Amino acid sequence: MAEEGVLNDGTIGIFRSHEHLRLRRALLRSSHLSAEPFRLAICPHRLQELDVSRIKGDLTVSDVLLSLANEECRESLQKLVLTGLDLRGENVEASSLSFSALRGVKSLGLAGTELDDSGLEDVSALPLLEALDISNTNVTDLRALLGCQASLRSLTAHGLTCLDMTPAQLLYVLSHLPGLRHLDLSDNTLNADRDCVVKQLLEEPGILPSLVSLDVSGHRELTDAAIQAFVEARPGMTFIGLLATQAGFCDFFTGKSKLKVAGEANIAQISEALHRYSERECFVREALVHLYSLTNDSDEPQPDVLKLVSTAMQSHAHSLHVQLLATACVFNLTSQDLAIGIPLRLLGNIVRQLLAAMRNFPNHEQLQKNCLLTLCSDRILQDVPFDRFEAAKLVMMWLSTREDQTLQRMAVAIVSILVSKLTTEETTQLGAEAFIMKQLLCIVQQKASVGVVDSTLKFALSALWNLTDETPTACQHFIECQGLELYVEVLESYYSESSIQQKVLGLLNNIAEVAELRTELLDEDLVQHVLNLLQSPEVEVGVSYFAGGILANLASSGEATWNLDLELRNIVVAKLVLLLNCVQTTVTFQPFYPLLDSSQPTGVQLWAVWAMNLVCGQNGEIT
Repeated sequence: MAEEGVLNDGTIGIFRSHEHLRLRRALLRSSHLSAEPFRLAICPHRLQELDVSRIKGDLTVSDVLLSLANEECRESLQKLVLTGLDLRGENVEASSLSFSALRGVKSLGLAGTELDDSGLEDVSALPLLEALDISNTNVTDLRALLGCQASLRSLTAHGLTCLDMTPAQLLYVLSHLPGLRHLDLSDNTLNADRDCVVKQLLEEPGILPSLVSLDVSGHRELTDAAIQAFVEARPGMTFIGLLATQAGFCDFFTGKSKLKVAGEANIAQISEALHRYSERECFVREALVHLYSLTNDSDEPQPDVLKLVSTAMQSHAHSLHVQLLATACVFNLTSQDLAIGIPLRLLGNIVRQLLAAMRNFPNHEQLQKNCLLTLCSDRILQDVPFDRFEAAKLVMMWLSTREDQTLQRMAVAIVSILVSKLTTEETTQLGAEAFIMKQLLCIVQQKASVGVVDSTLKFALSALWNLTDETPTACQHFIECQGLELYVEVLESYYSESSIQQKVLGLLNNIAEVAELRTELLDEDLVQHVLNLLQSPEVEVGVSYFAGGILANLASSGEATWNLDLELRNIVVAKLVLLLNCVQTTVTFQPFYPLLDSSQPTGVQLWAVWAMNLVCGQNGEIT
């Protein structure tokens, strides 16, 4: 429930009845929860594991400890993660905050809290404590850890900016933790004193003999030789963190072995870094910088790497630096034919992250460009499952404030394809957005004013055509935005461009299918122009087809609504009888049914029958 984002003060109430739902593990990270609903739901259970990292609400560490006050829970709880929570509320006494009652806890995560030296002393008194994370806390002195030296096996102390110990004092503490198997001293502050501590640690003979993993990422100017000697002296080591250390490039760290390396020398090291440091923005940024460089010329799909990038984007959705780098990496990993080798579900997740980035940073030009470059892919636009309606709106919103011709072409192409994939209901809803209609018509106006025939114009016309298909509301908006006047000009200006004429006539035919709007098309010049296209031997059959559709629909309304010369209507009906060809441009017979009514003129009925017959001949899946 937490992963799906549906766990909150209301839904957590279903866990109050411990007789029917007995929880052993409660992973609630990043949920929206308040203190009282949390207490009522969690208190009755004998939990073994509780993760309330980065809870969004007023929940504090003291609230959690009070909720775990029952004797059974204190005995059963083995793992507690409180990352990112405030220690106590405004009216809570410091003396009331105590971990010592949690006698069964073996693993405790306090990263990103306001834990200080007195709090560390309290924590170190836990009799079974094996794993402790005090990253990014206010701790200044680690000597309290000597209180749990017999049990402590894992210490994560990333980014302790308040630490005030000499290298000798810190090494003394570490040397008295002989059972320590996992040590994380990584740092992103580039503090020279701490670099000195790590260098001395690497050179200290016999220290931490049981170590299997060491993380020193972020400490500059470490040498491959010193690190290699340290690892070789501890043959059980399986992990070393070397990101942003200027080390890890020799064969010992880049070759195949049981030793996993989080670094920047190759894709494998970067992948390990993205996996290990998914919650640490500074290291995610560093890893993505190097990933971008190494994927510029990718020729093989790398779905595992792409999945790690997706996780980074989701974890740091509001970090511009992460999103900018990640979207650039996504483009490298999905461009050209690479997307074909990537599972659709993963691509769907990636597209959702791209759309989130576009929403969160609407004014950042390069980030928006990165997203558009990735979205402009047949594989993604045609096959990948994602919210195309939302995507079309986002792209159009971006397009309405930009004039870059290259990006405009991409954006219009994307919208054109997206609109063609929408349901009728979604198309109607999108067509109701006046700014979308106005923006597309503005692009057509820009191109038509200089007589340009390019892909941007064609995509804009296609988008408008699809947007008005079987959507009377969109047709009405088109007319209200002076689209009809513009299209008449386009018909006259592009008389020799059949691809342009077909798209224009296709939209006018959509309007003609709406009985209430047909009078808008009853302009003598327009009708005469369409009639000329119908009977011209030089136009393509697709143009004739739509010209016939427009005229047939206009004539079908009867003489009473025909406000032009009746002789012109008679000519229209007569010319329709002569139309012998049409092409497949529809997947439904619905528009033809009204034209077959017994009250319709013979020419209108014949045109509809011929159209249906020829469409059937070309497509056996008509509905």
